[in-house]
Amino acid sequence: MNRTSSTGSVSGVPGRKSRRTARRTTLLALPAAVLLALVPTTASAYPNPGTVTGSTVVHDPTMIRSSSGRYLLYATGGGLGYRTSTDRIAFGAGADAFGTKPGWWSSYATEAWAPDISYQGGTYLMYYAVSTFGSNRSAIGLAASATGLPGSWTDRGTVYTSTTSSDYNAIDPNLFVDGDGKWWLSFGSWWTGLKMIRLDPSTGKQLSSDTTRHSIASRPTGTKAVEAPYIVKRGGYYYLFASYDTCCAGTASTYKVKVGRATSVTGPYHDRNGVSLMNNGGTPVLESHGRYIGPGGQSIMADVDGDLIVYHYYDGQDNGTPKLGINLLNWTSGWPVAY
Repeated sequence: MNRTSSTGSVSGVPGRKSRRTARRTTLLALPAAVLLALVPTTASAYPNPGTVTGSTVVHDPTMIRSSSGRYLLYATGGGLGYRTSTDRIAFGAGADAFGTKPGWWSSYATEAWAPDISYQGGTYLMYYAVSTFGSNRSAIGLAASATGLPGSWTDRGTVYTSTTSSDYNAIDPNLFVDGDGKWWLSFGSWWTGLKMIRLDPSTGKQLSSDTTRHSIASRPTGTKAVEAPYIVKRGGYYYLFASYDTCCAGTASTYKVKVGRATSVTGPYHDRNGVSLMNNGGTPVLESHGRYIGPGGQSIMADVDGDLIVYHYYDGQDNGTPKLGINLLNWTSGWPVAY
C-alpha cells in the first residue's frame, strides 16, 4: 500500500473449488493465438473482479488455503484483519491476527500493514510492516503460527528496518522461496523503489553471511510510486508483480498492477517491451475500468484451478470503498493475463 507522499513461489498450501470452472475450461481450450489476443491493450479490456460477498472491505489482501480447504485471508487494518471462506466467494470476518499488539510496534506506529502469509515446513509465516503514512521510518516484522488462525500467532520481532535517512522504505514484504531452497524477501515503497534481501530459512530473518540489498524496480524519473512487490516463478522465469501510482485515495486512486520478468531472482527484470523495471518499466496486469478503480496491493496464490491475483480496488459505485478483488491468471503467452 502506498504509504508515502515521498520525496523521497507462491508460498502456501494449494487447493480449492473454482466459481469460474466453465470459463477457465473454455479459455484453456483456446489456441495460443487466441489467448494472445486476450492481453489487455486498453483499460476497458481488464476483467471485472470475480464475485465475492460478505466481509470484503480490505486493503493489501494476502490469502492461503489451509489443508482443511478453508481460505485464510489477512489484510491491512489495525492488528492485521482476518477474513475466511470455504468457497472463495463468501467471506466472513474474524478477530485480528494478534490478540495483543507486539510491544516493539510502538517504536514505529500503532498499526500493521501489508501482511504476507505463506506455509513453510509445517508452519504458517506472516511478514508484515509497521510504519506511519508518508514516512520511511519503518520496520518489517515476522510472526509464526501452527494453524494460521487469529490469536495463534507468535511474534518473532523485526526482520528489516529503514530510517528517515534511508533511501528505501521497509514495508510491503513478500517472501519467495526458490527451488534451490534459498529464501528471499522483497519489499519497498516509493523512495528508490523495490529491494530484495536474502533470508536464513532457519530464522526467517536476514542471512548473516549475505547482507546485500538488491534493487529490483525503481522509477528514477517522474513519480516514485512503485511498491508492493510479489514474486513467483513460472516456466523458467521469475515474475515480479508490483503496484504503481497512487493508492488510498478512494475514487481518485490511480493504483495499477504491473509485471516484469527475469531469469534470475535478483533481476534484472524487464517488461514485455524490454524496458527495465529499474527504469519505469512494467507490463500492465490490472488497471482502473468502470467502477473498479485503482486495483493494487496484490498477492499471487496458487490454487487448484490455477493462479489467482488477490488485490483491493476502490468501488466507484460505493463512495470509493476499498474492496476485495480476485481473478485467475493465464500464463499461455508467457505473461500473466488476468481473467
